Amino acid sequence: MIDIRYKHFRSHIMGVLLLLGAMMTLGTFAQEQPPLVYDNEQAITFKTQDNQQVAAFSGFVTVPENRNQADSRDIRIHYVRFPATTKTPGSPIIYLAGGPGGSGIKTAEYANFRFPLFMALREFGDVIALDQRGTGKSDTLPVCQSGISTHSAKQQTDQEVAHLYRRAALQCVTFWQQQGIDIRGYTTEQSVGDLDDLRRHLRAEKLTLWGISYGTHLALAATKTMPNNLDKLVLASVEGLDQTVKLPAQTDAYFARVQQVVNTQPKAKVLYPDVAGLIRRVHKRLETSPITIQITDKAGKKANFLFQRWHMQRLASGMIADPHRGLKHLLALYRSLEMGIIEPLQQVANRGYFSESQISFRLMPLTMDIASGISPTRLALVNQQSRTALLGSYLNFPMPQLQGVIDGLDLGRGFRALSVSDVPTLVLSGSLDGRTYPQSQRDAVRHFSRVTQVIIENAGHNLLMRSPEVTHTIRRFLADEPVKKQKIVVPLPDLLIKR
Repeated sequence: MIDIRYKHFRSHIMGVLLLLGAMMTLGTFAQEQPPLVYDNEQAITFKTQDNQQVAAFSGFVTVPENRNQADSRDIRIHYVRFPATTKTPGSPIIYLAGGPGGSGIKTAEYANFRFPLFMALREFGDVIALDQRGTGKSDTLPVCQSGISTHSAKQQTDQEVAHLYRRAALQCVTFWQQQGIDIRGYTTEQSVGDLDDLRRHLRAEKLTLWGISYGTHLALAATKTMPNNLDKLVLASVEGLDQTVKLPAQTDAYFARVQQVVNTQPKAKVLYPDVAGLIRRVHKRLETSPITIQITDKAGKKANFLFQRWHMQRLASGMIADPHRGLKHLLALYRSLEMGIIEPLQQVANRGYFSESQISFRLMPLTMDIASGISPTRLALVNQQSRTALLGSYLNFPMPQLQGVIDGLDLGRGFRALSVSDVPTLVLSGSLDGRTYPQSQRDAVRHFSRVTQVIIENAGHNLLMRSPEVTHTIRRFLADEPVKKQKIVVPLPDLLIKR
């Protein structure tokens, strides 16, 4: 009897000590109320890559892999919770990373990135860095490396490249199914269900969703299925529900805006008097005379690589998101290629950009985009515009090339229809965003009755930390204060590479 009582007493004492430890970790030992801890959570010290530290909680919620299957296996959705710094917290603020495929937790960890914003928003409620299903700590899915290679000693047409990627995607579907993975569980609709489960897990009536790029796509989908459980939306670089594939003509309009910036910088204007013309000339030359460069594979073996027009379009598509980062290097690369100088291209190859010979896929980014899909009307428009557009159909590659490749995955017309919502919404748009464009962002929320759009002039896709005014605007919005400033101006990017 004494032994049993001792075990119970010891268990009780250990529980008290663990709770006190969590309270001390959070710096709240002297407060009257202990910190709230939810199921499946543990107190941690969260560290950024530049060694900033803050007390937080690491947790997870268990959800079905496929909510449409009664016998679905369970998976875990992980998160890090930064507790509110106010005594009267509002709704939990859930950060939704872009991609699809980005990790919310890694976003908070990155040095000199968005961590200060995570910390600043705690004055309104708990801030949650979420790893969506199939991302970050919520990703237990193996990467698929197909048996299909795009490396070729001869030129390939766009149709041939698309065919190779479709074959590779089907190989990977078989690979994942053989691992017991239900690929139909990895769609935006399934992720919306995760948000609602997370809301219940946090015992919250409503959530505030803070997303960027694909994260806004997920947030817009949530307005359809859980509208009464949303408090506010903070959406940066919005991707609408039928905007997984961007219109090529809008990318051409983006390059026209780039030209306007170039024209304000006399030295840059001398080098790039006609950006669109430069791009077209280089593509035409690569179409007739592709360039042979040398690459090194993962085993350290060197081989020749035929760099073609479609490679350049894909490379450019990955470099135009932000004018303050990749754009000046892209312009310099185009100019060097027109001059017959291949050393800058070889430097890109030396960094391993073309070394992966076999087509490989991560499951979540692949299936999320295929499931969100594209409407027939928009697809016809994309195909028409791609014939003459600067980057063709490669901005969102491998979509729309993989549209419909997985039977039964497409979420359909109802999913892609415009959302109608009265949830208070703040839209933040960069005027020089090379991936999601201000006008298309307005279109995505045109049926929202309580939306405020703020343009960050001269900013690109990753605009959240481009100016302290962005943080101030978000704080005013969350505090229910009027957002009177409809434009925030940041310095123009320098489009010349400093030597």
